[in-house]
Amino acid sequence: MSESNPVVWHTLNHDEVLSKFESDATSGLSAEQVRVRQEQFGPNELIDSETRGPLLILWEQFYNSMILLLAVAAVVSLMLGEHRDAIAIVCIIVLNAILGFVQDYRAERALDALKKMSVPRVRVRRNGTTSETDSTALVPGDVLLLEAGNKVPADCRLLKSSSLKTQEAALTGESVSIEKQIAALQDEDAVIGDRTNMVWMGTAVTYGHGTAIVVSTGMTTELGSIAASLRGVRREPTPLQLRLGQLGRSLAVAAIAIVAVVFVMGLQRGEDPKLMLITALSLAVAVVPEGLPAVATVALALGARRMFQRNALIRKLPAVETLGSVTVICSDKTGTLTQNRMTVTVLDVAGTRLELPPPASGDEQGTALPAETLTEIAGNSALSLLLTTGCLCNDAEIIHHSADDDPDETSGEPTEAALMIAAVRADLRQPEILQLFPRVADVPFDSDRKRMTTIHSGSDLQPDEADTSNLAATARLLDLDKTDAVAFTKGAVGSVLDVCSDIWDQDEVRTLDESWRQRILASSDELASQGMRVLGFAFRPLDDVPAAGNEIEAEQQLIFVGLMALIDPPRPEVRDAVARCRAAGIRPVMITGDHPLTASYIAADLGITTGGPDGNSAANLPVVIGRELVDKTADDLRSVVEETTVYARVAPVDKLHIVQALQANGHVVAMTGDGVNDAPALRQAHVGVAMGIVGTDVSKEASEMILLDDNFATIVNAVEQGRIVYDNIRKFIRYTMTSNAGEICVMVLGPFFGMPLPLLPLQILWVNLVTDGLPGLALAIEPGERDTMNRPPHLPGEHVLGRSMSIDIVWIGLLMGAVSLAAGWWFRGDGSGPDSHWRTAVFTVLTVSQMGNALACRSQRDLLMRIGVFSNPALLGAVLLTLCLQLAVIYLPPLQILFRTDGLSLPELIGCLILSTIVFLAVELKKVIFRGESS
Repeated sequence: MSESNPVVWHTLNHDEVLSKFESDATSGLSAEQVRVRQEQFGPNELIDSETRGPLLILWEQFYNSMILLLAVAAVVSLMLGEHRDAIAIVCIIVLNAILGFVQDYRAERALDALKKMSVPRVRVRRNGTTSETDSTALVPGDVLLLEAGNKVPADCRLLKSSSLKTQEAALTGESVSIEKQIAALQDEDAVIGDRTNMVWMGTAVTYGHGTAIVVSTGMTTELGSIAASLRGVRREPTPLQLRLGQLGRSLAVAAIAIVAVVFVMGLQRGEDPKLMLITALSLAVAVVPEGLPAVATVALALGARRMFQRNALIRKLPAVETLGSVTVICSDKTGTLTQNRMTVTVLDVAGTRLELPPPASGDEQGTALPAETLTEIAGNSALSLLLTTGCLCNDAEIIHHSADDDPDETSGEPTEAALMIAAVRADLRQPEILQLFPRVADVPFDSDRKRMTTIHSGSDLQPDEADTSNLAATARLLDLDKTDAVAFTKGAVGSVLDVCSDIWDQDEVRTLDESWRQRILASSDELASQGMRVLGFAFRPLDDVPAAGNEIEAEQQLIFVGLMALIDPPRPEVRDAVARCRAAGIRPVMITGDHPLTASYIAADLGITTGGPDGNSAANLPVVIGRELVDKTADDLRSVVEETTVYARVAPVDKLHIVQALQANGHVVAMTGDGVNDAPALRQAHVGVAMGIVGTDVSKEASEMILLDDNFATIVNAVEQGRIVYDNIRKFIRYTMTSNAGEICVMVLGPFFGMPLPLLPLQILWVNLVTDGLPGLALAIEPGERDTMNRPPHLPGEHVLGRSMSIDIVWIGLLMGAVSLAAGWWFRGDGSGPDSHWRTAVFTVLTVSQMGNALACRSQRDLLMRIGVFSNPALLGAVLLTLCLQLAVIYLPPLQILFRTDGLSLPELIGCLILSTIVFLAVELKKVIFRGESS
């Protein structure tokens, strides 16, 4: 048997499937067949789509234009004989690489730790016997025995099914368990969710049991196909990589131009050619903000650390900043926006509809209902009877743990577990109920009847007359002293109504006439239109327990009790997260494989469809169904994605195409999800965000960030940190570029005023190195500004400088240069004094002005006094240390000789310090004049 020729397994009957694999349903494969096929197909495991070893991670740290430009700057410094400056630049390059490598390597190891778990064991028939083996040892043709709780280890065609259901949310996005059957299907093109005679690798059996034959293993499974498709998805460069690349190219051109201009001007004035070459090259080095990669890396690493402390693991460092540039968040519904746990939200009985508040997220047993709700249930016999029916007609169970600090759990099919939890919240507990109503027989659910019945007998344990609990009231209501047993039934509303003759109304049994039927069906349709799954419940007192094999006879002349509506509820924190997204100018988009009504209801409940971030009513357009996207051209899809916020019944390839269309429209896209079906889109997106707890390994491998708490709100916190990181990188760029512009203005404008070279090469390098160093790093840890999440993200194509920053570079640079040259002009006087004295004044004013500029650059909108001088102690310390170093250069004799400086008198020093405040005051004044307009 070869897997090279695809076979449409769901269209074959099980005999045909067994024949193709030369297998047998009762004895399975022989040992020799297994050996041959293991050699042919290899282990049943997925191959990582991308492996990042230490060497690759290290290489990625050096592969950008800014680092290459810095390398050139180091070489130039060596040519000038400035070995210390060259060493400093090389140290910055190495520090940048070490920080980036450590962060990325640590993230990869953390991901490995998340993936580590024992290989699942499976029950398989081989050589006529049933045994357990590792799932990796399975081959096509193996016959498996599946039961509730098992993970499906490979793609299989079912041979036998006893009420078997599987949870396929990880593969299809469908939150409700899928009932399976064994008959061959006619539709060869049926989607995965409709191939009900197949079970898929990566899904789980939630109910029943069955036998299946393996048809695909490893990378040939549906799960493997998705994993393989990731290899063809090209990652988009991050906005920071694009912007720093632009800046690097711009600075390279500027450096060449400055070298040429300064060198030619010096020669025209008759300066020494060697001195002018050294000076020009020094200025070229000064143009390059060599601290930028270190500052960017420190800012990204600190952002990643803060995110990790808030349950977000960053796998790739640039993703930190990319989060801050996100314009659209595409989110899966199941398990991401919702709790991935079916929950009873509505009880509907004759004359009463009661809405139940959802339990807290992560509360397995569900918080107790509010006192007023419990009182209403206790006062209405139909409500108590409805909850009791849901608890008894149920195959889920409560798992009790012995440890006091270990909470009880539910096991079983999600819908039945939800019914059980609803009863527990109303103080109706399964063990106590079963003591009063022991289960003696049942009629399992099947797809033809669409209902299930359990039969319970009375017991000698009857509630005390003084007992006023819901359970006691229900027991007295059923009065098992007068009947030997009770049948409880649940199922599809129409199916249950078909076998009902009466209805429970106001503590009485009334005839279920056509009027009642229409009212019940209308109520069911109304709840279903809100995206809920609706079940009907009924009971019937029996004179005797039916004989074995005749239990089906209990399903007639039932008394209809009421309806329960269930939904996978939104995570409570997501509403606020969506609101924060909108306030931040980010458009949330839901992409799910679930039913359109459910998707629409959840989206409206969370505020996703209440208007776009700019108030655009396009966000209220109807839900787009996956099949509507199939025939769309690329241009059509680009139009659709701009007008749609909710997609339902989508296939994995649709998610990928939606993300690609958004990117083609210029959006920076984040994609959140936990399932295998999300993996291609996660990888294509600028930021793929996987779930750490319930997320599949494939989705984690495809992501840039993993939410360790599976909390959608965490991504919004991460976006905020990303914006802070990008803001701080821009603050450093604004600071260093305006300061460097001041240095250039001093060197270019000085000769126009008849001055000799205002600064010597080593002084230029000192100013550049000291002022770009510690103050620049301190700006990387600047706290976030108060409006961080109340403004739109920067445009994806925006240059890192931007129009506002470019203007600042010009006017602040000119002002800083003018102030420094004014100091030199004042100290120079008639030119009779030594050049070293007035150069020291220029040198000092320029250095101290840049410290004031650093303090002013902490915010583009708020004055320093508002944000607090001491709110960034690292920057304050860096400024004070730089001032001390500058004083040392001025007054310590060895440094005076090295830098050719003269000591300044106290009045001269005070005068220089006063002049140095002009730049700081001017930048602060600009904030007052143009408040709110800076960006």
